Amino acid sequence: MSDRPASANATQDGVVLLHGISRTARSFSKMQAALEGCGFATLNQDYASRRKALEALAEDIHPSIQRFADGIDGSLHFVGHSMGGLLARVYIARYRPKRLGRVVMLGTPNSGSEIADRLKNIGAYRAFFGPAGQQLGTQRGAAIEALFPPVDYCVGIIAGDRSIYPITSAFLPKPHDGRVSVENTRLDRMVDHVVVHTSHPWLVRNSVAIEQTIAFLREGRFKPSAVITRESG
Repeated sequence: MSDRPASANATQDGVVLLHGISRTARSFSKMQAALEGCGFATLNQDYASRRKALEALAEDIHPSIQRFADGIDGSLHFVGHSMGGLLARVYIARYRPKRLGRVVMLGTPNSGSEIADRLKNIGAYRAFFGPAGQQLGTQRGAAIEALFPPVDYCVGIIAGDRSIYPITSAFLPKPHDGRVSVENTRLDRMVDHVVVHTSHPWLVRNSVAIEQTIAFLREGRFKPSAVITRESG
């Protein structure tokens, strides 16, 4: 596991970026640059998403996040794409930062993924996505549910409603982003929820999603412009 260089000083808020399963920190490069351009310090954290379960991944990323948090005096925010949002929830439940700020999730299957339900028993899926892939379904046992206690912090969720996956799209209720239905991105006690016109892998690079992420980190609400649906908690 490695993490990309972080930029920080003692007066900034910090943002931890957590990519999705089978992705890398490079997927967040455009958003990272935008965040830094707006004055945030960033930690674009790589982790072995296909090799370990979520609870083990939270242990892996803790040392670098702790070092990053120790280097700033402002709030520590989290932005997670897809499974990265679930990892943020697991991490905060275990290692809640003293100055926890806001959390933005992009395309995160908070109620699980119907795609994972259909594929979890297929050998190729199990081999490729590993232990964490088995934790992404909609049917969660007690052990998995325990990883995700109710949120008591400020969460904003961005979902997509376009798909570039014609096969998996057939298994998802509309609207969806090709990997996760919009409905399953929602979360009890979320503060705000928006949907943008993009597909699952492009949520982290979409200009509207980036703009909305920055708005939520700054204000605790999404901007009303360029939003097709909105639900506030």
